[in-house]
Amino acid sequence: MSGSPFPGMDPFLEGDLWQEFHDRLANQISEQLLPLLRPKYVALLSKRYVIHRPSFSIAALPPERVIYPDVHVVQSQPVKETTTAAYRVSSPTLEVVNPLPEEIPLLSVEIRDAAERRLVTVIEILSPVNKHGEGLDEYVDKRTSILQTQTHLLEIDLLRGGLRIPLIGDLPPTPYYIFLSRFTHRPRTSVWAVGLRDRLPVVPVPLLPPDPDVPLDLQAAVNACFDLVGYERLLDYARPLPLPELSAEDAAWVKAQIETAQVPTPNSNP
Repeated sequence: MSGSPFPGMDPFLEGDLWQEFHDRLANQISEQLLPLLRPKYVALLSKRYVIHRPSFSIAALPPERVIYPDVHVVQSQPVKETTTAAYRVSSPTLEVVNPLPEEIPLLSVEIRDAAERRLVTVIEILSPVNKHGEGLDEYVDKRTSILQTQTHLLEIDLLRGGLRIPLIGDLPPTPYYIFLSRFTHRPRTSVWAVGLRDRLPVVPVPLLPPDPDVPLDLQAAVNACFDLVGYERLLDYARPLPLPELSAEDAAWVKAQIETAQVPTPNSNP
């Protein structure tokens, strides 16, 4: 098998390969748009970092809380060696992982006027860190700032999990969305709702009036990522999908797609 077994987005990317795929997709979007934008515009990659604080499994601690130990270890007089069983050191029950904060790099694509480098359009690919907790707050602040300027905003949400961007009105129950907010049409936002079985759409990328939109083929960009990296060799299609769980009908369709494509297990011989 070559390429993803799915006609649209591959839901198995919503795991430990997401960060790699996210950056690769931003690059492919930029490469696809650059020839269409010349000579007046350019598509540049922009990187920022978001601090991700994983949740605590036992108790959530407030940010910047100072913790003092309850037990102090101090030097004392040497104790004579003894073989008494009462002093035998016990083995720990288990080992757990400390949820340390980490910096998550996020790439976006910026369409700029080549002459003055004016920011024209921002293309955001949402990541899990954008859809939970402090990362969500940071992203909402950023998009609110953009919406108050004469800059178009194209948001690509290819993650089934997490919270959606704040909008007035109900979205159709689909796993993926593309949102386009033209500064000439605010406060209205165009929405593309994409099903699990659907090919990702070709969406418009607006420029400065009166210049016409340029097309962005999202499925071609995702396919180019698979062609370049070969994610189908790295993803374990035998494992359950990352949360949220699929409906019984969708789960059966996913299983059938994988069986039809005869996906090999990672590290297996071709």
